Amino acid sequence: MSKARKPTPKRLPGRKAPSAAPAPKAAAPSAIERNLLERPPVTTEADGRLRLWFWGIAGAGLLLLCILAFGAGINADDKFQNAYSAKLISYYATFGRDTSALHVPDGNMHLYGGFFEIVTGFANKALGFEESDMGYHHVRHLFSAILGWVAIVCAALLARLIAGWPAGLFTLLLMLLTPRFMGDALVNPKDIPFAAGYMLTLYHMAALLQQMPRPSPWHWAGLVAGLGISLSVRAGGLLNFVYLFLFAGLFIVLKHGWRGALQGQILRRYATAVGGAAVAGYALALLFWPFALQAPLTNPWLALTKFSDLEIAIRVLYDGTNIKSNLTPWHYPIKWIVLTIPLGVLVGFTGSVLLLPRLLRRYQPLWIVLVLFAAVFPVFYVVYKNATLHDGWRHLTFAYPPIVIAAALFWNELLRLSSAKRFARYAIVATLGLLMADAAVFFARYPRISYLYFNPIAGGVKGAYGNYETDYWGISIRQGIEWLEKQGILRPDMNEVVVIATNMYYPAQQYLAKYGDKVLLKYLKWERRCDDAWDYALYPTRYINGHTLKRGLWPPDNAVHVIEVDGAPILAILKDTTRNCALGTAALKVQDWVGAIERFQQEVIDVPDNELAWGNLAQAYFNSGQPEKAKEAAEKALDISPADEMANNILGLYWLNQGNIEKAKNQFLSVLKLEPGAPMAHYYLAIIAQQQGNTAEALKYLDQLLQLAPGFRPAYELGAQLYERMGNAQAAQQFRDAAKQLK
Repeated sequence: MSKARKPTPKRLPGRKAPSAAPAPKAAAPSAIERNLLERPPVTTEADGRLRLWFWGIAGAGLLLLCILAFGAGINADDKFQNAYSAKLISYYATFGRDTSALHVPDGNMHLYGGFFEIVTGFANKALGFEESDMGYHHVRHLFSAILGWVAIVCAALLARLIAGWPAGLFTLLLMLLTPRFMGDALVNPKDIPFAAGYMLTLYHMAALLQQMPRPSPWHWAGLVAGLGISLSVRAGGLLNFVYLFLFAGLFIVLKHGWRGALQGQILRRYATAVGGAAVAGYALALLFWPFALQAPLTNPWLALTKFSDLEIAIRVLYDGTNIKSNLTPWHYPIKWIVLTIPLGVLVGFTGSVLLLPRLLRRYQPLWIVLVLFAAVFPVFYVVYKNATLHDGWRHLTFAYPPIVIAAALFWNELLRLSSAKRFARYAIVATLGLLMADAAVFFARYPRISYLYFNPIAGGVKGAYGNYETDYWGISIRQGIEWLEKQGILRPDMNEVVVIATNMYYPAQQYLAKYGDKVLLKYLKWERRCDDAWDYALYPTRYINGHTLKRGLWPPDNAVHVIEVDGAPILAILKDTTRNCALGTAALKVQDWVGAIERFQQEVIDVPDNELAWGNLAQAYFNSGQPEKAKEAAEKALDISPADEMANNILGLYWLNQGNIEKAKNQFLSVLKLEPGAPMAHYYLAIIAQQQGNTAEALKYLDQLLQLAPGFRPAYELGAQLYERMGNAQAAQQFRDAAKQLK
């Protein structure tokens, strides 16, 4: 039985048959969304050749860094790193029974992650190297060099991701020709590993997000490694987790819009990739950080906050003035960066800011913002927080690769704009070559100590000498010892013990360990070098007064050899044959003023620019009742080194005894300006305040003094007198009791 057919509706005359309603048009994507959805073409016909050049140069760079690592000097701060490494190895070797790595009482090393120390520590243990073996330090330098290379290559790959292989090649070359970064890569076990983790995170984060929703396992693993390494080096690695969630959130919104970003399926994909990497990276960091492992959710944050409380203020040379590192001006890191990075990078970074609108239109804007943010924010934050920085901007080393990426984007964009004009392209390349020539020549001349580099704005190392720190790590100690060996002063068959003094004890100790008891090493600060006798002394420019350096009064007259870099002395090898300065100091201690005067008079004849001999001679004259000669000797000392504490105090006492209270007070105040922690200046200012009847001010100086020198008995005796004058018998008695307990 056939089914009945439905009648076909008739069409009305002049009317078309109705059709389905058209779908509403989707809103056209914005320029930002188009850049995120479809990456602008940055490929060229030369990409294959450029890629080969890129990896060829990168491989040569790695080989060069590894070779240089075997001749690099030992960092003076390695003393703390290596001690922490031993504690970490013991912690893991005993499965946590040895807890010495959980708290370092004489420092804050436990607040740092142990990635570098654990990897190199176990490698040295496997190879059978002890700390006194050079092989032990070669392993550390080699691993640091590899991590420096990782930071360089990741920076170049991020530039390639943004603007293609030419930009990547520019970044690679600029990084390899940066003497400061390359020099640090050999000897810096904190800042270089952190920079490697930082750049691993930035590159693989951008690459992973670019590939969403199906990211490569390689980029996911790289992101985990970057997050883990950075946090397992220092607590500041938490910044990378903030970057990850911030830029992942921006990427989702810009790519999918607000409505799309809230869709469950999209959120799940990103949460799996991004959140999973964050959790895995955090867990990886904990494995290398016993302190954080004890309280995984709180101790990393605790370490981050504790650094500001435990910062050690040291004396640094900046703008020709020796000041405490916690008192440096806000522009300290900015000026250091401007003076020590190659001109090609400095000009390029400035140019990238000027070309920013064009770069945002041409390339994926989120990654341009990422690069500039990663370069600028750390520096801005340090300035804003007035954070304590030591030794220039080495704590901001991790921000340098993004600075170079921005510079490379500028030079790459200039070449692209001049693509039709061959002469213009040659001129741009030649300009960049000229701007980088100074850095390249310096690195070629001083490859193992290239971290001393200053650019032409500073006048090179010679222009910076006396104004800024040069060899702040004492790397040149190695060259000094090698000179002593070349002269035959140090040799395996020595018959007599050679006594060597230095203020860079740890590196000297490691290099001299092979001589056993044939070399006696003494730790003497520069300003205490007359406290003991020695045959030879090794002193770099670190901690020496900038006034002394700029006036050419260093190295002193008893220097037998000077290590120079770029025409500036960075290490002096001194010789002492008479021992007059040490013997004069010994006479002072037993109050043999006549003997002290005799010794110091002979010392200033032999070494006229020995400010310690002049200052001590002034003290001997003053204590023997010869105030005018004391004043003359003190002024001689201050002419050489205005910060000499002994000479300043003697001059203040001279004016005090002359009855010129105002001059005496100003003299002691000038001492505190140069050295806020000078205890005797506080004491004499308290005496002056007492004489002027200003008890409150006297007690203020005494309180500051007792914080600096709690075992100084005269301060308690003076305090008892002051409280007695105020009628506070109880407090006066407490001070007397405290004085009796002291010798």
